Amino acid sequence: MQIQNNIDRIQASIRTTAERCGRNPDDIQLIGVSKRKPAGLIRDAIAAGHKNFGENYIQEAMEKIDELGRDAACWHFIGHLQSNKAKFAVKYFDLIHTVDKLKLAKEINKQAAKIGKVQQVLLQINIAQEDTKSGAAAGEVLDLARSISQFDHLSLQGLMCMPPFFDDPEEARPYFRAVRIIKDEIAGMNLPGVEMNHLSMGMSNDYAVAIEEGATLVRVGTAIFGRRD
Repeated sequence: MQIQNNIDRIQASIRTTAERCGRNPDDIQLIGVSKRKPAGLIRDAIAAGHKNFGENYIQEAMEKIDELGRDAACWHFIGHLQSNKAKFAVKYFDLIHTVDKLKLAKEINKQAAKIGKVQQVLLQINIAQEDTKSGAAAGEVLDLARSISQFDHLSLQGLMCMPPFFDDPEEARPYFRAVRIIKDEIAGMNLPGVEMNHLSMGMSNDYAVAIEEGATLVRVGTAIFGRRD
């Protein structure tokens, strides 16, 4: 019941935030970040009506998805993805949030072609240019989007970012806003196979600010499942 209460509370907060800034709450999806959490907790969340889950590690995710069922939920890959794991990401995940290099995009396209799938992806931007985080530089993203638009088995759906952590979530706002501006710029290019429907940004501590700046996918782990062991 605790997980259901947590989900209900966060969904209510999302709805309130969206309505306050004039957005449709139905345009915002809550992704339960379930890395390092057992399949049983995800099953509890599914039973509570939740359908979107984010995983960071391929091997761990494969085991849990095999146990729970590929069609039991909508699975999001939100961790760093190596090219040699692309075939597994394509097999198991509905949306890959963390494409940051042309080499990786090519490999995902290749693996998706093998199974006749058009893989939905997001481009990850390292918006604060942090050495400890993955992601393309902001100045590289437009060219990367152009390149991805040429791949028949990729569908670019938007951008993902993870700004620096701040005790005051308001300090993350300029980063969220910068990513939204880049997203709008790519959308205006009218590239084939590029829809730019989504901004994946905002976590447990700052998702309200992210929603105010246009987030459509918010990634919340601790506030749903509790702190990782």
